[in-house]
Amino acid sequence: MNTLTAEIQKEWVSHILPFWANMKDDEQGGYYGELDYSLKLDKTAAKGGIANSRILWSFSAAYRYLISNSYAEHAHHSFRFLKENLLDPVFGGVYWSVDYEGHPLDTRKHIYNQAFAVYSLSEYYRALNSAEALELAKTLFFLIEEKGYDPKTNAYKEEFNRTWQEQPNEMLSENNVIASITMNTHIHILEAYTTLYRVWPDSRVRAALENLLHILYDRMFDAKTGRLHVFFDQNWNSLLDLTSYGHDIEASWLIDDAMQVIGSDHPDHKKMIVDLAYSVAKNAIQSDGSLANEREKDHLDKTRIWWVQAEAIVGFYNAYQRTNDPLFIDLVTNLWEYTKNHIIDSRLGSEWVWAVKEDGSHDQREIAGAWKCPYHNSRFCIEMIERMSE
Repeated sequence: MNTLTAEIQKEWVSHILPFWANMKDDEQGGYYGELDYSLKLDKTAAKGGIANSRILWSFSAAYRYLISNSYAEHAHHSFRFLKENLLDPVFGGVYWSVDYEGHPLDTRKHIYNQAFAVYSLSEYYRALNSAEALELAKTLFFLIEEKGYDPKTNAYKEEFNRTWQEQPNEMLSENNVIASITMNTHIHILEAYTTLYRVWPDSRVRAALENLLHILYDRMFDAKTGRLHVFFDQNWNSLLDLTSYGHDIEASWLIDDAMQVIGSDHPDHKKMIVDLAYSVAKNAIQSDGSLANEREKDHLDKTRIWWVQAEAIVGFYNAYQRTNDPLFIDLVTNLWEYTKNHIIDSRLGSEWVWAVKEDGSHDQREIAGAWKCPYHNSRFCIEMIERMSE
């Protein structure tokens, strides 16, 4: 495993972090909004709230782990852009996007977006001790709980306009449905609150985390198939027979992380962690060691998406730590080999490709953009380095 650790550290420090450092916009603030597949930089592309939060998280975590002033400077840079350009000074919360000069562009408020701001601000405080960032994270936590949480359904709502009037969930719905409740938003609120609780162990955050774990198990987890349902209507009816393998394996280790942070030993939740990992291993691993994207009814989408491979490596290693089953070590090794050979882009000035299609060709979506950020692959590197060195 020493070779694996060294390779992952090299990829992180010598490739991923330098790529994102080069995306810094020193003129307008924040980070450039898009680098397309041909490696053409669009300096006038919109700058997304989620992307900025993920960049803030990535450089904050890099500083916490590597203690390099250059990473601290990037974290400060992205924090300033969030505070000065992405936060709504009138109605509160984080905009979906601003234009390249930092002016409000898409002013909708999405709970998923607010959660990523909480996540990144908490990590920034954890790494660099910014009291201002922690206060912002607390403010957004209370805003999510006030506006986003619905005690009647015991679920978090999704999308609002600028003034916090609820509207159809366009931004986190896919597969031709509009979902009132999504698994995706809930696992990322869980992730955000877990990091917030690490730095601010308040009883209200703990209660929200405990409730989220129960929502995931009681409402979203299908114990018979070992999967999480993805999209729901407002009455908790599942809208699609859909399995998202990347989200399932990501959720597996995020649930475990949350349980460890609050000291939970709930037997059903512990079993859910392992069942999710075994189910993904059984149903989604391909002959080349990669992980397929999703299954809708009987159709398996074999697209190999960059973040799915990254999260699967962490999720399977976490499952190994839970079970000591060597199956998971084999899965980790094979996934890393696939990622090295097919997902990491060897072109100078590039990073990871969006995906590899079933025919082996690259999906020519952007290399950097509103959804293509360093968080999944930076975090995979940090998690694996820390776990394998324990």
